[in-house]
Amino acid sequence: MEMIISLAVGVLASAGVWLVLRPRTFQVLIGLSLLSYAVNLFIFSVGSLAIDAEPIVAPGVPADLAHYSDPLPQSLVLTAIVIGFATTALFLVVLLALRGLSGGDHVDGEEEAP
Repeated sequence: MEMIISLAVGVLASAGVWLVLRPRTFQVLIGLSLLSYAVNLFIFSVGSLAIDAEPIVAPGVPADLAHYSDPLPQSLVLTAIVIGFATTALFLVVLLALRGLSGGDHVDGEEEAP
């Protein structure tokens, strides 16, 4: 399970970095979204990857990560998803306005010469 999650974080982060370095603004936006998904998945995996474990400590069970799942990373990821969605929507509106004003969607405002 840990190997699958770590591979997913690596693939999302590498694809996000590659897209952030692209010349088009929409590709940069998608790259930033992929990077935020990678960070969210990493934070979620920090809280222990227990299957069928209770999120809170039960009476009579030792309070360690072998017996329960930490709820703090889950709440942090949920908050990050909401904030990331709002930021992405705002960034998309700004990019559409910039494209309308400049007539193109190139990052530095100039199209590449053929």
